[in-house]
Amino acid sequence: MSLLHPIVAVTGSSGAGTSTARIAFEHIFHRLAVRAAYVDGDAFHAYSRMAMAKAVRRATIRGENFSHFGPGANKLERLERLFAEYSADGSGQIRRYLHDEIEAAEFNREPGTFTDWTPVEPGTELLLYEGLHGGVVTDQVNVAQYVDLMVGVVPTINLEWIQKIRRDIDVRGYAPEDVAKVILRRMPDYVRYITPQFSRTDVNFQRVPLVDTSNPFVARDVPNADESMVVIRFRDPERWQVDFPYLLTMIHGSFMSRPNTVVVPGTKMRMAIEIIIGPLIKGLLDKRRQALTTQE
Repeated sequence: MSLLHPIVAVTGSSGAGTSTARIAFEHIFHRLAVRAAYVDGDAFHAYSRMAMAKAVRRATIRGENFSHFGPGANKLERLERLFAEYSADGSGQIRRYLHDEIEAAEFNREPGTFTDWTPVEPGTELLLYEGLHGGVVTDQVNVAQYVDLMVGVVPTINLEWIQKIRRDIDVRGYAPEDVAKVILRRMPDYVRYITPQFSRTDVNFQRVPLVDTSNPFVARDVPNADESMVVIRFRDPERWQVDFPYLLTMIHGSFMSRPNTVVVPGTKMRMAIEIIIGPLIKGLLDKRRQALTTQE
């Protein structure tokens, strides 16, 4: 953790709502005039898209579990090094994963590949990481130790499966039985490396459907925001001085389910992120400026 170079990590799997969180953070940074370094967790994958497919096939033949959720498919040591270096002096090495043809054309490369490693732009005030492993801890690495504010964005497990199943079947043309095999293959890594992070998050946003998702493999539609609520859990409300009465007043239809938990309508998720996280970011920046003033 660092007063001068804070790190904010948004942790959640694909389709969990991290893109909604990214927009909310961009709005917060714009209002606070923050100069941020953005880091996409996909940039720390160990394999290109084609190489990953080959690695998965080899692992399947050997009867091994292998997925983007686990350390074997990621450069977690480099992620830990980035966080350590940024915390120390605002430096570090980053790159981009090129998801589609539009991104790839900018660098004259193929989709599913990476750009070269380049230094973090100097002069940023904080680093924002968005991806799978912002709070991961393994026997070899401890990424979480460098994070000043950790935010989890995660749906209930059946909702996450429905989102993946519908995407893989409707968009990518996979057969339902093949999607089920992928989910089973990834499950050990999900349980071991992804789930524990949500016990380390300072604030957790969990989308919960209000419709029947008991069998995700037969669900025809992904529950939308109108059919969901968002459960927001604060690990240590006193540390962040959370004003619960203010939140309940500002977010229509919200209520408290536990002393550290607020529930809001699914359509209010981005608004809730901005109202809750905005003051926390401001607090980190205020401490940074005080530390800079003390140095002078």
